[in-house]
Amino acid sequence: MEEKKHRERGLRSRVGALLGAENFEDRLEVWTQWPPRKVINPLLSFIYSLDPLLKGRAVTAIGVVMHQMAGENMEQARDIMRRLMWNLNDESGCSGWGSGEAMGEIMARHGRLAEEFHRILGSYISHAGNHLGNDLLERGVLWGLARLAQKRPELVQRSVPDLVLYLESQDPHHRGLACWALSFLQSSSAIPALRGLLNDEEVIPIFHEGKVEHHKVAQLARMALQ
Repeated sequence: MEEKKHRERGLRSRVGALLGAENFEDRLEVWTQWPPRKVINPLLSFIYSLDPLLKGRAVTAIGVVMHQMAGENMEQARDIMRRLMWNLNDESGCSGWGSGEAMGEIMARHGRLAEEFHRILGSYISHAGNHLGNDLLERGVLWGLARLAQKRPELVQRSVPDLVLYLESQDPHHRGLACWALSFLQSSSAIPALRGLLNDEEVIPIFHEGKVEHHKVAQLARMALQ
């Protein structure tokens, strides 16, 4: 038992070192060198990090690993998706921190999982669905939807009305992330609300392509209007 714990701690340390590497984005293939089932749990532990860079990179690596897992064992991959959903369930007693982002990244990378689970991710910001009612978790879901929209916009179109409502949120992260998601969707129905944010000077961080970027909400609104 002690030997097993030691091996697990050693693997987690190696995973953490790779997530912190300067050339992280250029070495994503390294995550395919482990059996997916072996490395997924250490990676999932890092989505709880309060460091946005470490958390974001863990989410990226999870997407790579899950793409490989789904190719080898689809049911095993579905189990991980259900685990992330359970984390977002109020009755689980678990923290859903990072789960919305992980779901979005996984679906951005794997089409079949996206087809099966995209409606569930969208439901978490819908008052007609499974609305979370938790500002922090909703930020994660909005990021996840934006990431999915970046790769598979057709699967996020049904969430446009809900995203437009988030443009009026008191939380600048909600407004900015909703703008970012809408920038990949090109919806005319969002134009009036987006124009209303062109003077919004609040700045939010967004993890994108291996690094944390900082954007004014107004900048993100302009991107969505282009």
